[in-house]
Amino acid sequence: MFGISKNYCYICTLKADVYGNVNMIVKRLLYIMLISFALTGCSYYSKVQKSTDADLKFTAAKNFYLEKKYTRSIQLLETLMGEFRGTPKAEELLYLLAKAYMAKEDYMSASEYFDTYLRNFPRGQFAESSRYEIGYCYYEDSPDVRLDQTATENAIYSFSEYLEYYPAGVHAEQALKYLNEMENKLSHKAYLAAKLYYNLGLYGGNNYRSCIVTAENMLKDYPDSEFKQDAMYLILLSKQKEAEMSVEEKKFDRYSELVDECYRYSNEYPEGRYAKETKRVLDDARKEMEKMTPQE
Repeated sequence: MFGISKNYCYICTLKADVYGNVNMIVKRLLYIMLISFALTGCSYYSKVQKSTDADLKFTAAKNFYLEKKYTRSIQLLETLMGEFRGTPKAEELLYLLAKAYMAKEDYMSASEYFDTYLRNFPRGQFAESSRYEIGYCYYEDSPDVRLDQTATENAIYSFSEYLEYYPAGVHAEQALKYLNEMENKLSHKAYLAAKLYYNLGLYGGNNYRSCIVTAENMLKDYPDSEFKQDAMYLILLSKQKEAEMSVEEKKFDRYSELVDECYRYSNEYPEGRYAKETKRVLDDARKEMEKMTPQE
């Protein structure tokens, strides 16, 4: 029994060594194959780069784009811009170059090339798509609401322009969705500015008045904003603060404005988020007015 066990262990060890060697050989072969493919790819790309055949370069650039090798595609396409200028291929080249930059998430460069395409081919076969893509590039570059919103404003302008040119276009529904999203973002930024003024209170002056002006402008510019209700309530609270701190001769008028503001909110949002708080403010304002008589 002992001898059988010893031979069995020897065979198992031998098999393990064989399998281990095979695995190592397979791994080495795979590594060599990968290196070979990489060198072959580099060799082909280098060959195409050095070629004087513009059509070969263009075909290779399109293939690299389809293979998602966008950097190589861009490098080849940019070398062909001068050579293809004024030819039928220039249109496709510009559009493909813009798409390649967009795929690399270089939205600034992409939007510039889409814009170049439109200047050169305003009625081209890719004109509609380019107008939409410009807006989308700005949409993707739109930063956090607390930062500068130039890209957001450019996205709104570009999507609006697309919808003006193509009201029933293939991207119309998506363009309108993004347009509303960007406008809502600007309204959010305006609301945050108004809220900041409210939180500052009397620091450095009457910031409640600045809050009211900023919030009213937001409501005027973005009447369908999802922050409309919040802005209206912020105006109401600011007017309450102004009424409470006003001099005696102005208190009645200030509380009267506050009452109007309460009705304005209640009429717009009878079941709103701030309905209970608004009713409480309204009741308090009426009680204060009952203590006073209007100033002549």
